[in-house]
Order: sequence, then structure tokens, then C-alpha cells
Amino acid sequence: MSCHKCPRQCSTIAGFCHADSSHPEVAAVYAHTGEEPPLSGSKGISNIFFAHCNLQCCYCQNLEISRAEVNPSLIALHSVDQIVDAVAESLTRTENIVGFVSATQYSDLVKPIVDGLHARGLFPTTVYNSNGYESIDVLQDIAPYIDIYLPDYKYSDSQIAQRYSNAVDYPEVAQKALKEMYNQKGSSLPTDDNGIAFRGLIVRHLVLPGQVENSVRCLEWIADNLSVNIHVSLMAQYFPPEGTALPDQLNRRLTADEYSQVEEAFYNLGFHRGWVQQLEAADSYRPHFNDKTKFK
Repeated sequence: MSCHKCPRQCSTIAGFCHADSSHPEVAAVYAHTGEEPPLSGSKGISNIFFAHCNLQCCYCQNLEISRAEVNPSLIALHSVDQIVDAVAESLTRTENIVGFVSATQYSDLVKPIVDGLHARGLFPTTVYNSNGYESIDVLQDIAPYIDIYLPDYKYSDSQIAQRYSNAVDYPEVAQKALKEMYNQKGSSLPTDDNGIAFRGLIVRHLVLPGQVENSVRCLEWIADNLSVNIHVSLMAQYFPPEGTALPDQLNRRLTADEYSQVEEAFYNLGFHRGWVQQLEAADSYRPHFNDKTKFK
């Protein structure tokens, strides 16, 4: 048997990410206030943090749960019913919005989870929070169930993609995925009276130490191939994961000069919608999935 949920097209079910096809593995359903303002609002988004990941970047901030081998003690939920129960409870405390975080390897569960919420009379806005390494077939399949796409566009350079994420085809794959998301949602991000988005596309880019050129080229591609009207979230929150051997300059934080070069390109290219993090963001947004607070 094989898995066709992501572009890796693994020849075995467990494959590259080791996701269990027999049942979901979710580390947490958590009220997260660290997403972009139209997603977090004042109360936070109910994020479903799926375990494993089809990309497994060597610097991942969620490495506790994104690796192929995840400590079983970190898996809190093992069925669709449990996930729906947890989301329903979480929605009593958050904005009426749910995020599917790194769900590619469990993309077939998007429908039953959303249907399960609808069966309970719950109709939250749904966000597909993705690393950008997605199959077009999957994006078209889940399209009726997803209101907002929140993809990364990590790499414009295939060699960097291979070195950091073992995905030499990432630029080509992500570009096709972003075009599909853009074709589905366009460049607008309408919000309700409380400023909470209910449809659209936000593209994220995390600036990495020593990779200014990669970041600038990512922004150039978005401007040239999609639109400068897209909401782009430029992020400075990179920090080296503890206890991990990292290549190149990933063992240090981003410098002010590096980030200012990318920020300058952001504005020079004409982007005028979105968010530019402060460099101090690296001191925040650090997940701890073995801790009840989850993020610090």
C-alpha cells in the first residue's frame, strides 16, 4: 500500500512522516493567540495540532510533535470524535475559528471533523495552516471545507529546500500549491465586525539566518506570479531548536541587518497588506507540548 496525501507519494503507508493511517494523532487542541490578528482576534483560534509532518524541517519549532518518531505521551487525541469533542469545548473560549495545523498527512480527516462540528450546530471559520508542500488534488478535495488558507512559502532555492527539509522539489510544488490556493480564494481577506477573517489567503514567510537571498526571491515570486495585494506575513521569530544539530548558520538567531534587508524588499516590491514581525518575536511563540501552557 502507499500514501498519496502529499507530494512525496510514499510507497508505504507510514512513509516519510510516519503518520498512522489507522487513526489520527493530535497533540493538542489549543486556544492559540499567536496567529495573525484576523485569525487570533482577542480570544485566540482553536488550533488542532496534528502530530508528524510531511516536511520535517530541521529547525522546526514544533519538533516535539512534528518528527517521524513522536513520544506517545505527547499524543492526546486518537479519533475524530475526540478531536470534535475537544474543538467544541475549545470554541466556548475562543473566537469562532478553527485551525488545522500541519494537517497534510491527515488531510482526509478535514471533512469528517468539519462535518462532525456541523452536526453539533457549530459552524466555525476553518483555517488550513500548511507548510506549502501540498498536493493539488488534496487542495481541490478539501476546498469546500476550508475558508482560509494559511500556507508558508519557505524556499525559492531547491538546494536549500533539500538541505533543510529533504524536499528538493519544494519550490516547484509550493508554487503550484500557492497558485491553487490563490485561484480558490483570491487576494482579499474579508473580516466581520470584530475584525475576524472569514475567507481568504495569507502567505507566511519565515526569514532564516544566512538566507536573505532566499527570502527576497520568495517575495519576488509572490509579487510576480500571484499579487502584491495578497496578505503576506513576514516573520522574524526564528530561533534554533535546543539539542538539534543544524546546518549552515541555523544555529544562531536572525540579525537586525538580515531582517531589515528582507523587510526593505517587502516594501519595495509593493506589498501593502499583511504584517511584519518585530525582530524580538524570536523571544516569543515557543511551543512546549509537554507543558499545559503549550506556548510561552
